Amino acid sequence: MSSKTPDDRKYTASHEWVKTEGEELVIGITDHAQSELTDIVFVDLPTVGKAVEPKQSVLVLESVKTVADVYAPAKGTVSAANAELKQHPEWINQDPYGKGWLYRLKATGAPTGLISAAEYTALTAGAGH
Repeated sequence: MSSKTPDDRKYTASHEWVKTEGEELVIGITDHAQSELTDIVFVDLPTVGKAVEPKQSVLVLESVKTVADVYAPAKGTVSAANAELKQHPEWINQDPYGKGWLYRLKATGAPTGLISAAEYTALTAGAGH
């Protein structure tokens, strides 16, 4: 399977993407993750101001198939959530690296355990994750 994996961001083994924009991190799920979840029907977005720890669940995605947690890549505070996903959860399936972004994090610690696009592609290639 060759899912598109942009080089302008980093990835986690739990299938989140992390893009640095100024002092904030923008977080979403990968194309591989959305295809595994199938049709996403509900997003339980975090509250702006919520403090999170690395690897802590920040929000939950519900698809027709399952429920999945989305984890924080770093310690910080949620600075924005993509409220449009309440009306358009399908954007996560249609455009996971664009309109389907999930939340922004003002990190107070450096992200740990992030991997490059090439490493993420190798991780998911035929791995059945």
